[in-house]
Amino acid sequence: MDPGQAIEVRGLRKAYGSVEVLKGVDLRVRRGSLLALLGPNGAGKTTTVRILSTLLAADSGTALVNGFDVVTQPANVRRSIGLTGQQTAVDGLLTGFENLVLMARLFRLRGTAPRKRARELLDRFGLDHAADRQVKTYSGGMRRRLDLAISLITAPPVLFLDEPTTGLDPRSRTEVWDTVRDLLAGGVTVLLTTQYLEEADQLADRVAVVDGGRIVAEGTPAELKQRVGAERLELTFGDAETVALARRILPAEPADAERVLTVSVPVEHAKEVKQVLDRLAASGAEPEELFVAKPTLDDVFLTLTGASAGGSR
Repeated sequence: MDPGQAIEVRGLRKAYGSVEVLKGVDLRVRRGSLLALLGPNGAGKTTTVRILSTLLAADSGTALVNGFDVVTQPANVRRSIGLTGQQTAVDGLLTGFENLVLMARLFRLRGTAPRKRARELLDRFGLDHAADRQVKTYSGGMRRRLDLAISLITAPPVLFLDEPTTGLDPRSRTEVWDTVRDLLAGGVTVLLTTQYLEEADQLADRVAVVDGGRIVAEGTPAELKQRVGAERLELTFGDAETVALARRILPAEPADAERVLTVSVPVEHAKEVKQVLDRLAASGAEPEELFVAKPTLDDVFLTLTGASAGGSR
């Protein structure tokens, strides 16, 4: 294994009966980085995470986590990872402190270590003020942060996050993002599956798009966006007559709004924008508003998988 890689996957295959879920997946996750797995329903994301966390056996292929083989060294893999699923694994009737102490004891911390570790994590995740409150009184974001704290009781170097912000409101989601950024700054390696394109864009060093059990694209968010086309000009005109005139001058894509034209031209430099505007002005079809629309990860998703990313799992 490359010592610079926390996760290495080669030729991973998994089938349920006649349905082949993974068809030779290859992945590499550099230590201290975050890789986001994106894909439509049934693409194989959660199956990949379950195999890497030793909860499911692959049919073929190899997978190393923190240098350990998931098949021949499962105990070492489990000691190297933390796992947070889509649902929080906390007891609402216990306090935050009690939840952490209980889990620390289950992880075989002894003596005063469980209580000490619980206090450390409550402070680290900004929950010390609510340590003695029942978790059922916590907000969604607080519960998720507590769940993350539990997954880090043994300070594992690798963390699997399976759609960690599902169902959270925007403020709680931002709180979790900040927590993940802190973990990355501390050197933790993260493999994230998410249904939110913005989440991958905000957090990921690299993104792997999964479709039909295969990795169909991988790269930084910026690299993937470049694959789907150039930036576009969105021009808003005052009336339908001006729009019609502009259409005769510029090749434009259909738009949702009747007074808006989307022009697919490279706009990396100001001169490209100026050339478009000069042509319109010379013909009396000047726009009232101009907006430069950059490719998004949603564009990547639609282009590569033909599916909307909004509900992917």
